[in-house]
Amino acid sequence: MTDPTIKVDKLRVIYNQGKSNETRALDGINLEIFPNEYIIIHGPSGCGKSTLLYAIAGLQAPTYGDVSVESKKISKMSKKEKVKLHQTGTGMVFQAFYLIPSLDIISNVCLPRAFTGEGKRKRKTDGVKLLRRFGIAEQSNKFPSQLSGGQKQRVAIARAIMNNPHIVLADEPIGNLDSESANNVMGILKELNEVDKKTIVLVTHNDEYLHYANRVVHMKDGKIIDIEVRKEIRPSDAVKKEIYAEAEKISSELRILMKTFKDLSPQQLDIMLTPFKAKQLLSHILSELTKEQLDAAESFLKDFLFNNIDTKGLENSLDLDFNEGGASWNKQRAKSFSKRAETIIKQADTIKKDTRAAAISVSDYLADLFDIDLDAEVKLRFRSSIKLRMENKLDRFQLQKRLDSPRVLGGSGLYKSTADKVVRELEMIMLLKYSA
Repeated sequence: MTDPTIKVDKLRVIYNQGKSNETRALDGINLEIFPNEYIIIHGPSGCGKSTLLYAIAGLQAPTYGDVSVESKKISKMSKKEKVKLHQTGTGMVFQAFYLIPSLDIISNVCLPRAFTGEGKRKRKTDGVKLLRRFGIAEQSNKFPSQLSGGQKQRVAIARAIMNNPHIVLADEPIGNLDSESANNVMGILKELNEVDKKTIVLVTHNDEYLHYANRVVHMKDGKIIDIEVRKEIRPSDAVKKEIYAEAEKISSELRILMKTFKDLSPQQLDIMLTPFKAKQLLSHILSELTKEQLDAAESFLKDFLFNNIDTKGLENSLDLDFNEGGASWNKQRAKSFSKRAETIIKQADTIKKDTRAAAISVSDYLADLFDIDLDAEVKLRFRSSIKLRMENKLDRFQLQKRLDSPRVLGGSGLYKSTADKVVRELEMIMLLKYSA
């Protein structure tokens, strides 16, 4: 298993401890961030998100708990190790830029290397390369007061990565920028994550940019209230560890489902599962519509799952214009979606009635849906694997291994991409079949 790049363990930060004005900025934070993840810490002003970022940077000492970077606790680091962490381990980007007004732009960018003993010419050459990469090389001889806010932030990012740190920490980096400049800065951070493979941890109160993240850490009143997975890139062992920790007191069936649907948490057992099912089914089938169209469709899909409307009613509601109370889809899309939703739900219903008979029905459905041609022997293996999953004797990872293993080794010999589609479809069927 890959170790986390950053580990926050039972972190508490208390100001004025023991006094009448005691303030708990952070209260029991646990968080693991893995290499090359893009993490956004999101929440309202004063919720503790910036304090958490500064603790990760080693700029805020914990009252209790620990923060580790690259498996080394910051509290146990020597002075020399802390200097190295700040110089080459992490790069920091702030909302207020913090450029030195008396230095020109190239000197600001090169500042992190000023105390390394490296020659001035080499520093300047590398600094200009970064400025050129971010489209502001022509500003190198100007001073910060001569630049726009967006240009200043690009300079600040160049300065932050001048020593090529593995981790970039950004505190409200777009808070003072117009929308065009903000998009530019977010694009740069995205590139640093995807191309340069840097771990990005960004703090923001703005939910407009959350789609950039692999995971969004939602905070309130000094605590993490939810971690939203948008694109999973963590090692599978880390994901399994998190799932099992949450599923400790939950039935084995739901525990297996939670490996696929990361948003399904124990707390959701206290409420009806139907809204969650609607959201997941909608996401499973569609990914091209506007947020407004999806939000409206989700409401109708809940009615469909609650049996308040039938398939035709769902189709008509989706096709109806916004100003008439519908979701404003086109007729063809509404029809195909409604039929697809109905088909998946019917497969889920067959499992509820008879798992043995359902194994044949669901297997044939999956083979037909993904155009899988199997000979008699392999078809039996395929059905057997599907049946074991429906009986909760396999989880999704074990099922996928069986499906894409070579036939000579006892597997079904499916292409990896086909096996993945089959597994995702079956997990959706299993979710819809589940009832608390």
